Amino acid sequence: MSIKTPDEPKPATGHAVIQGYLKTLDGSPGVYRMLDPQARVLYVGKARNLKARVSNYARPGQHTPRIERMIRDTASMMFLTTRTETEALLLEQNLIKQLKPKYNVLLRDDKSFPNILVAKGHAFPQIKKHRGAKSEKGAYFGPFASAGAVNRTLNQLQKAFLLRNCTDSVFESRTRPCLLYQIKRCSGPCVGLVSAETYGAAVADAERFLSGRSTKVQEDLAAQMQAASEAMEFERAAALRDRIRALTTVQGAQGINPRGVAEADVIALHMEQGQACVQVFFIRANQNWGNKDFYPRVGADVSAAEVMEAFLGQFYDNKEPPRQVILSDEVENPDLMAEALAQKAGRRVEILVPKRGEKSELVAGALRNARESLARRMSESATQGRLLAGLAEAFGLDAPPQRIEVYDNSHIMGTNAVGAMIVAGPDGFMKNSYRKFNIRGEELTPGDDFGMMKEVLNRRFARLMKEDPDRDKGHWPDLLLIDGGAGQVSAVAQIMAEHGVEDIPMVGVAKGVDRDAGKEEFHRVGQRPFALRHNDPVLYFVQRLRDEAHRFAIGTHRAKRAKAVGANPLDDIPGVGGTRKRALLAHFGSAKAVARADLADLKAVDGISGSMAETIYNFFHEGG
Repeated sequence: MSIKTPDEPKPATGHAVIQGYLKTLDGSPGVYRMLDPQARVLYVGKARNLKARVSNYARPGQHTPRIERMIRDTASMMFLTTRTETEALLLEQNLIKQLKPKYNVLLRDDKSFPNILVAKGHAFPQIKKHRGAKSEKGAYFGPFASAGAVNRTLNQLQKAFLLRNCTDSVFESRTRPCLLYQIKRCSGPCVGLVSAETYGAAVADAERFLSGRSTKVQEDLAAQMQAASEAMEFERAAALRDRIRALTTVQGAQGINPRGVAEADVIALHMEQGQACVQVFFIRANQNWGNKDFYPRVGADVSAAEVMEAFLGQFYDNKEPPRQVILSDEVENPDLMAEALAQKAGRRVEILVPKRGEKSELVAGALRNARESLARRMSESATQGRLLAGLAEAFGLDAPPQRIEVYDNSHIMGTNAVGAMIVAGPDGFMKNSYRKFNIRGEELTPGDDFGMMKEVLNRRFARLMKEDPDRDKGHWPDLLLIDGGAGQVSAVAQIMAEHGVEDIPMVGVAKGVDRDAGKEEFHRVGQRPFALRHNDPVLYFVQRLRDEAHRFAIGTHRAKRAKAVGANPLDDIPGVGGTRKRALLAHFGSAKAVARADLADLKAVDGISGSMAETIYNFFHEGG
C-alpha cells in the first residue's frame, strides 16, 4: 500500500509578493531584481527611489501586458542600494549583460571594435590593427566598424606612407627587404633604406591624416610631387602621385565626411512588429569610420526611449564614449545617461537629438540604414522560419528546431585533429556559439573519426550537464546533425545514452552512392535511410549547414597546423624570451643546431649566462 503525499503548495507570486517588500525599503537609489519561483532573474531595473519604484509594481491595473506578465511571474526580489542614481544606472546595465533577464531589453551582439595603432615602442613605429585594451604604448585611432574597414584603410595607408606592419621580432631579424618593399608598401627601415628622421616624418603625416588633417597632408604631397616633376625626378613624382591617390581612395571609401562633427557616434533606432534595429555610425576626426547594425531583444510594447537607453548603457559598458552621442530618439533619462557616460569617459559627453542641420541629416542616413537592415533581417527570418518548419516535417520533429548543432572533424592522417561544432537557429548561423575541440585522446588510432566524434560529444554534453542541467538557458540543442551515415549515428546515440540524454533527435547526413551533392542520404536511429527531392529547399538548407560545419572545421585545422609548423622548441624553455631566442638563433642558425650544441658552446653565446646555458642544455638532453 502506497501513501500519497500531498503536492507541495505553489509559491506565491504577483502583486502581493511585491507589496510585502515595501515595509523594508526606503527612498535610497539602487538596483532591484525580480525573480521567478526557481530564482531565475526575470528583470533588472534601477531606481532613484527604490520604495517608490517598487510600490508602482505593487499596484495592479496600470501596466503594459509585458510588465503585467513579469509581475505575475515574480516570486521574490533582491535589492542593492547605491550612493547615486548614476551608479545605479551603471550597475543595472552591467547586471543585465551578465544575467540576460527575460524581460529586459538586451543587446545580444557585444564585440569590441578594432582600432588602428601606431605603436611607439620602437625607433621605427609599426602601424597595425588593434582590438582590446589600449595597454600598448602608441597612438590609437578608431573605433572602426569592422576588421574589414581597418584592413582596407591600413592597406591604403601603407601605400601612402610606406610604414612597416611587421612585428618587432621580424623587423630585427631581417637581412634584406621583404616583399612589401618590392611592391612599394614599405620604405625598408629594417635594412636601413630610410633614415629614422624621414621615417618619423612619414609617421607624423599618417597620424595627421588619421586625426582629420588630411587636406594639409595631401597639399604637402602635391607640392613635393610638383617639385620632383620640375626637377625631372619623374620616378619620385610618380611615387608621390600614387601616394596621393591612396589617400583619396581612403576618403572616397568613407562616404560621409561631416564638416561640423569631429567626434561622435550617430545612433538611429527603427522598430517594427516587435523587432528593432539600431544602426551606429562612427565619426572620428571629421571622418566616417564605418557603421554597424545591432538587433537588441525587445518586446512588442517597449517604447523607443526605453530601447535607446538600454542600448546606450549596454553598448558603452566596455567602450569609451565619444564626445557627442547623436540619437534619433530621446532616452528616458538623458541627463542621467550623459552623467553616466561622462563618468565612464572621464570627460563631458553630450547627448543630442537634432531636429535640423547636418547632424539631423546624419541621423536620417543612419535611420534609413536601420529601416532597410531590419526589413532584410525580417525577410531572412521569415525564410529561415519556413526552412526550419520544413526541416521539422522532413525529419519528423515535434516542432521547428530553435537550436541546431552540426558536428564535423578535420585532420590529415590523424595529425592536428580538431572537432568543430556550428550552431544555427531562427536568426541563421549563431557564430558566437561555435566551438572548436582540440582532440586530446592519446589512445585514438590516427584517422579514427568515430573516436574523435565520441570525444567531442562526450566533452560537449558533459559540459552541458554541468552548466545547464535544467535545460533552461537555451544552450541545449533541439537537433543534432552528424556528418556521416548509419555507423556514426549509432555511435552518437550510444554516447548520448551514456549521458542519459535520449530525447534529442539526431540525423546523419551521408553522401549518396556517387558522393554527389544533391544525392545525400539521411540516417536516423532505428529507421531506414531516406533522401529528399533534388530541388527541395530543405535539402539545400541541410547542405549549407553541413558545408558551414566543414568550413569551420577545416579552418580550425589549418590554423592549428600552421601554428604547429611555426612552433619553435626554444619557445618552451623557461627563461628564454625574445632577446635570448634571437641571440641563440643568430649564433647557431637554427633551433636544431641549438639542440645539438654542447654546454661550452651555449655558454659562449652573448647574453646567455652559465646557469641559463645549463637550463637550455638540460631541456634538450634530459627532456626539460
